[in-house]
Formats: sequence, structure tokens, C-alpha cells
Amino acid sequence: MKKTLSPGAWKKTAFPKYTTQLMNLANQTAQGTRPKVVGQMSELFPQYRRSTEKPSVEGWEQWYREQNPEAIERATDKICGQMDSLKEAIRLIDRDMIRDWVEDLVVNKTYQGLYYQQLILEEIAAERGESWRLATPEEEAQGVDGYVGEEAYSVKPSTYKSMDRLPETLRGKIVFYRKNAAGELVFEVEEQLKGGRR
Repeated sequence: MKKTLSPGAWKKTAFPKYTTQLMNLANQTAQGTRPKVVGQMSELFPQYRRSTEKPSVEGWEQWYREQNPEAIERATDKICGQMDSLKEAIRLIDRDMIRDWVEDLVVNKTYQGLYYQQLILEEIAAERGESWRLATPEEEAQGVDGYVGEEAYSVKPSTYKSMDRLPETLRGKIVFYRKNAAGELVFEVEEQLKGGRR
């Protein structure tokens, strides 16, 4: 069955090139559009839809502002503060710093991440009495870092737990690792999440 829907018109706001990327970055750090600041949209929008027989973007805007009169200003303030911090940081960045960052990413962080993956997979395999292997490039593209026996694993730093949206879909069992105060590698295995984790 094929159908065509006409959802109606809405406001289109034009932004200069790169500005939305920077505002998104500032918002990710400031968490300006989190539900505790602007409300839980998946609950608010259905409430609005139940309140009218003729939904429109103008109607939604009016309803939302009545329900949350300070929300947009609170979110704007949080993001503006973070944007000011980003502007200061951008002024510090030069070619030498960029080169240092690229080198740190490509050499140090790649070595650390891949070395930790190997250590963790080896440890899990030893505990289970099974063989292990790193993922192929094709398997990596599907969010798998390695296998112990036939079980797929994604091995990630514990910072992934706090991300609103992961940069990739993780498949199989998920292993989160961190270094403790003594410099030891600590990891925990989470059970497989249906459909992966995004």
C-alpha cells in the first residue's frame, strides 16, 4: 500500500553555514534542550494534539509557550553560556594544537583503545575457556569490536554511558571500561540489548 500524506507547512529557519553544527555542539555540552529544561516532548506533543482538532505549528507554539513560558529562554541561556566558552577555546586553537590533537588521536588514543579491547577480550576468553578474535572491518562497521567464541562484543570506554546519542550502533554484549585511581583497567559486561544500543 502506498499513500501520500500532506503534513502541512511549518516555519523554516535559515542559519548561516556551520552555525548549527556549533550550536549543536554547545547544546550537547550544556544540555540545554534536555527534558528537565524544555520538557518531555514525547509527552507534551501528544497532549497538544489532544487539545485541538486543527493542529498547526502556530498552535503548537502557542500551546507550548503557555505550558512552559520560561523554557526557551532557560535553554537559550544555557547554550549561550557554553557557546561563549567555545568561542574562547576556538581562539586558542592553532595549527600546532590541531596537529597535536590529530597525533594524540591517531597514535595514543588508537593504541590505547585497541590495546584495551585486546586485553579485555583475552580476559573474557580466558574466563570462559574459549578463543577470541578482533572484528573484521566489515564487522566493525556493524558495531562489533570482537568475538569470544561465537559471542559478539562491543568494547567501549565508560564515557559512552553518559552520551545522549552514541556515535555508532553497538551490537552484541557491551563492555564498558575505565582506569581506576591505581591505574588498573576495570571493565563490566552488560547483557546484549535488543536491536543494539544507539
